[in-house]
Amino acid sequence: MIARSRLIVGLDVPTVTEAERIVGLLDDSVSFYKIGYQLAFAGGLEFARDLAKDGKQIFLDMKLLDIDNTVASAVENIVSMGMSMLTLHAYPKAMKAAVEAATGSGLCLLGVTVLTSMDEQDLIDAGYQHDPRSLVLRRAAQARDAGMGGIVCSAEEAAAVRGIVGPEMAIVTPGIRPAGADKGDQKRVMTPADALKAGSSHLVVARPIVKAQDPKGAALAILQEMDAVLASR
Repeated sequence: MIARSRLIVGLDVPTVTEAERIVGLLDDSVSFYKIGYQLAFAGGLEFARDLAKDGKQIFLDMKLLDIDNTVASAVENIVSMGMSMLTLHAYPKAMKAAVEAATGSGLCLLGVTVLTSMDEQDLIDAGYQHDPRSLVLRRAAQARDAGMGGIVCSAEEAAAVRGIVGPEMAIVTPGIRPAGADKGDQKRVMTPADALKAGSSHLVVARPIVKAQDPKGAALAILQEMDAVLASR
């Protein structure tokens, strides 16, 4: 499947035991997993190392932001873990420090623009004077200029971001929901096919797969939808 390297299953579960169960159910249908805060603080970092040793690609969703030296030191250690992708908030100084620390490695650094759970009112409440789209595009340009490997944004902004970052940078989009699926706490969502057509390179899907009665069946259905789009290019 062309899509196999582009579907990232979010292991947004409370325990490593549950994550192991899901990985086992998905078997070899999925090769790319996301590990975020919830699982990371329950033994998920060691689990991430183990998955990487088993040949899986791992997207470590840590959304780093700190002083330059701290960011650089964290990135150096994450490189040594064998991770494939890492997020940090798209602040210019933090991105520059991370890029320098990851130079020569295979780690793809992703700048987080605006969380897909946030809308314009949420940004106003946080003190920003930009609407989500404007802020996403501004940060995308800054990530491109910093030499980042990609961007995390809503699929709603993927087409505009692609126009800014060009064809080579990754555009990773969470908030992906198959038609008819519950949106949960996401506010800016899109179907897998529409996200790829909009310019996304990688899709992050968590609840529609990990909470499904048949996780492997759910994943294969999404992969089939993605392959239909990718094969037509």
